[in-house]
Amino acid sequence: MKRGGKKRLGPRIVVRRSAIHGRGVFARRLIREDETVCEYKGERIAESQVGRRYPEKMNGVNHTFVFGIEHDLNIDGRVNGNIARWINHSCDANCDTYEKDKRIYVRAVRDIRPGEELSYDYAIEAGERITKAVKARWPCWCGTGNCRGTVLVPTREPRKKQTKKKTP
Repeated sequence: MKRGGKKRLGPRIVVRRSAIHGRGVFARRLIREDETVCEYKGERIAESQVGRRYPEKMNGVNHTFVFGIEHDLNIDGRVNGNIARWINHSCDANCDTYEKDKRIYVRAVRDIRPGEELSYDYAIEAGERITKAVKARWPCWCGTGNCRGTVLVPTREPRKKQTKKKTP
């Protein structure tokens, strides 16, 4: 069957049990580097709604389908979400995410073989110093050689505008 001039091969990705954590998304066919795999879909919610919907997130449980887009806009994959919500974190990810027109897409950063699990680095900004206790609340289970032990990254400080000094 052809659609739009391309041979339709069926779904490129599928959800199954993951060795990383719970469910995961796996390639059904070769996915090429720089290929957009899918969009991360779900209900758009304000930051203030995240704490109300997921009080456990605020109390140290790390499981969430919320993906932050910008300061006060998030996508909640639990509501009207799609397969992308099952993509697990890895410190040595084979995908990354990018934003276009306030939508989030998952893209392969290298070729992904059939049967291989897709992953991206969640890189959740900690909002606090990353201590052992904080890492314990947000653990990483990827098991790669360069695993940092957490899905968190230090919060980025806004860049200060540099002014040139006047020379006398």
